[in-house]
Amino acid sequence: MESKRRRSFIHHVQRNILAGLVVLTPILLTWLVFDFILAKLIAFGRPWIPALYRAIYTFSPKLADLMLNGWIDSVLALLITLVLLFMLGWLTSRVVGRQILIGFELLLEKIPVLKAIYGSTKRLLLAFQAQPEQIQRVVLINYPTEKMRAVAFVTRIVRDTETGEELAVVYMPTAPNPTSGYMEIVPFSQVTPTDWTVEEGMQFVISCGTSTREHVGFSDAQRRGQDGSEMPMKEPTSRSG
Repeated sequence: MESKRRRSFIHHVQRNILAGLVVLTPILLTWLVFDFILAKLIAFGRPWIPALYRAIYTFSPKLADLMLNGWIDSVLALLITLVLLFMLGWLTSRVVGRQILIGFELLLEKIPVLKAIYGSTKRLLLAFQAQPEQIQRVVLINYPTEKMRAVAFVTRIVRDTETGEELAVVYMPTAPNPTSGYMEIVPFSQVTPTDWTVEEGMQFVISCGTSTREHVGFSDAQRRGQDGSEMPMKEPTSRSG
């Protein structure tokens, strides 16, 4: 009897610990991402703090000394970064700012390694901002076998040099980290569009499939993979809640 009670108690403890982990894990992951971004923003603005300190010290030494407090220093660094980002966005929307940006990009064009990194990153961001004309951004492709489907993001539509066939350049992220994945070139006829938004596609990957709609066009992808027939293009729909 005592042994049974002990096993019941251990099972109860394990079950509650597991329940606590289920609640804590997404909160912890969210905080880690937020903390990483926040730390980078603060680190970017911190080099400007000494200049601000000297400027304030000239007319208010006590206020300047107050800036040396750890959390005030971090808040000021974050505010400086946000102001700089706002000014950068405002400047690049003006003619003079665009000319400066063009001059900066021309300078990077002369440095091979930086040219490749900057150019590739900019093209990727622009690709995800613009909606492809031929197909919805989030698609299903046959991977790794004909009977399995993977979520991918169309980045560009190209053509086969010899046959002229349309090909989709897609990025297939790995779960749960969407920053790593595979680039694939898939025949356009073998790509099945979805009505998912980019946000829904990313949520699907990050959550390992736990965050998705009740219905997925798997059978449509299967029929298309078998006969290569075109499926009607779908417009993205938004989800409430």
